[in-house]
Amino acid sequence: MTSQSQGIQQLLQAEKRAKDKLEEAKKRKGKRLRQAKEEATAEIDHYRLQREKEFRNKETNVRNSKPDCFQEYYMETPANHHFIHLWHLAFFSSISCNSQTVLFLPGDLPPPVLVLFFPSVCIV
Repeated sequence: MTSQSQGIQQLLQAEKRAKDKLEEAKKRKGKRLRQAKEEATAEIDHYRLQREKEFRNKETNVRNSKPDCFQEYYMETPANHHFIHLWHLAFFSSISCNSQTVLFLPGDLPPPVLVLFFPSVCIV
């Protein structure tokens, strides 16, 4: 009977060791998963900060450049430049007034007309 009792004791001890090994493996697995999650979160945060920094730099560049689409259009299209120049000449040749009025005329015009007729005078 003692051998049977010893066999049962050995079996219980073996089951306990197996249970302990399983718990230890589960703990290691949980620890690895937590560590992987922390690393992924840190990597995501780093990437997010990097993209936000790039966005802020691009936003600053855009704000500082202040492109004038009318000016770019005026300068990039020679055919339109010629047409606008002819329109400009026709406009001023039809005005019957003295030169002082013509000099003060750009201040009286709305901005889109200023850009079309006086691109060097107008700063939008």
